[in-house]
Amino acid sequence: MDVSSAFPELSERLAEITRASVLTELGAVAACLLLAWLLTWQLRRMVDIEGDVLFGKRIVDGVLFPVLALVLALIARELIRGATHLALFKVVVPILVSLVAIRLTARVLSAALPESRWVLAVERTVSWIAWIAVVLWVTGVLQPMLVQLDEVKWRMGGEQVSLGGVLHGVLTGGLVVMLMLWLSSVIEHRLTRGAVTSLSTRKIVANLVRILLLFIGLLVTLSAVGIDLTALSVLGGAIGVGVGFGLQKIAANYVSGFVILAERSLRIGDMVVVDNFEGRISDIRTRYTVIRALSGREALVPNELLITQKVENHTLADRRLLITAPLQVAYGTDVAVLMPRLEAVIAGIPRVLKDPGPAVHLKGFGADGLDLTLMYWIGDPENGQGSVRSAVNLAVLAALNADGVEIPFPQRVLRQAGPWRAEFAAPEATAPLGADRLP
Repeated sequence: MDVSSAFPELSERLAEITRASVLTELGAVAACLLLAWLLTWQLRRMVDIEGDVLFGKRIVDGVLFPVLALVLALIARELIRGATHLALFKVVVPILVSLVAIRLTARVLSAALPESRWVLAVERTVSWIAWIAVVLWVTGVLQPMLVQLDEVKWRMGGEQVSLGGVLHGVLTGGLVVMLMLWLSSVIEHRLTRGAVTSLSTRKIVANLVRILLLFIGLLVTLSAVGIDLTALSVLGGAIGVGVGFGLQKIAANYVSGFVILAERSLRIGDMVVVDNFEGRISDIRTRYTVIRALSGREALVPNELLITQKVENHTLADRRLLITAPLQVAYGTDVAVLMPRLEAVIAGIPRVLKDPGPAVHLKGFGADGLDLTLMYWIGDPENGQGSVRSAVNLAVLAALNADGVEIPFPQRVLRQAGPWRAEFAAPEATAPLGADRLP
């Protein structure tokens, strides 16, 4: 088969590229690429923007370089339009458009969804589609293919939709989604840098911004495909029925998550006890809350349970936590001297707060001795209570031993009701069994 007859546009462009006038285009393209690199390098020095979406790691692998190169190439093409046949620009412009799409998808997905497993698969898929589109454009196959796709039509509701329109809507929607994800990641990054002081407020604002932007992107995509947006009222009614019956638990967890973040009854970093599980809140998601115990175990608690059940928050109003411990000393101990002594010993433990300081109280009079209560505060409950309890107990025990204070053993008083009766007394000697039978 003759290549020139199968791909006439490709043969024509190859013939134009071999002409001497292509040197002018080659110089213009080189100048555009060099100028785009210089502008990107200079902007990276001037603008303090963290992240790799715009500039990448090596300047040329970001989004800004191919965008500037494309803009400069379009300007240069218009400037030299009358001096040459523009054969090289017909190849360079589609390549730059494809490069912009690939770079935008790769960088935005990496920034917005850094922990997602399917990001790499999406990047590869977009790269293959983009380069195949470039090949089809250069060979002249893409234009008649799009015309044929526009001929394939069907009715959707009251509108007539074509396959070409759906493809155009998907591409437009993909571009809009990438831009929305990029914008949401930038806003979330600004929030995490300290634009909002409360971490819970940052989370709720970031989640709401991302959901709102993605919803706008969905509306733009549906509009680009040609779907009447008034049909969403029926879809909204169906979704409402589904939420009311089948998805009420999921919806309740999502709503509860926003309520928790909004009213700040539970915050990231709080020490809580939920259903006898004690730990630190490490993350609050829209559906569940992650509680990490000091042992390393993590519990995923549905947000609805945190709204409807009792939750002990040790650090809601104040991060300081009171720890109490019982102590019993023997009767006869001079507690007026002992109590200040123990308070000074407890105050010397590193994690024990000086304000409010430790205190020792005489709780009551027990059966075996005097009941004291040791009370002290710590300011870092997220580090646990076991180590500070042990340090305080060891220090108190050393002080008691040094002062000769006795920790009493359990004592019982036995009273004799009356004199022992003779018949209950044990005999002094007992004859061996069968002694009466001896001769």
